Amino acid sequence: MVKVYVSAVLDATIDQAWGVLRDFNGLPDYHPFFATSTIEGGKPADQVGCVRNFKDHDGGVIREELLSLSDREYLCCYRILEAGLPVTDYVAQMRLFPVTESNQTFGEWWAEFGVAPADEEETVARVHDTFRLAFESVSRRFGG
Repeated sequence: MVKVYVSAVLDATIDQAWGVLRDFNGLPDYHPFFATSTIEGGKPADQVGCVRNFKDHDGGVIREELLSLSDREYLCCYRILEAGLPVTDYVAQMRLFPVTESNQTFGEWWAEFGVAPADEEETVARVHDTFRLAFESVSRRFGG
């Protein structure tokens, strides 16, 4: 199993950052990699068990299932059901913490997954960039 971990301090309050990142269907609204997203079956985007079906700008399809979402803990966990990435058993978690001294937010996002050695370097880089760009985009939205 490979683990990818990204952390960042976001130039946003925790409520601002969480307001964007908790939307399981909102990736295309702030992330440069993704073009469209829908929640299958018309379920709410914050319902555990819902599946988001989204596309990147190259037409690649990704389906992910929401495993947990906590507004109290500022925590989201999900798994990949289908993707163009050569991964197995992919589970990711994103969590936010307030930085009380500066009224900013500390975010961490990690994923664990299986990947063939030949695909590991490229896959790890893509997952890392996905998490990093999400945090950067949210930070820029609120002034960073």
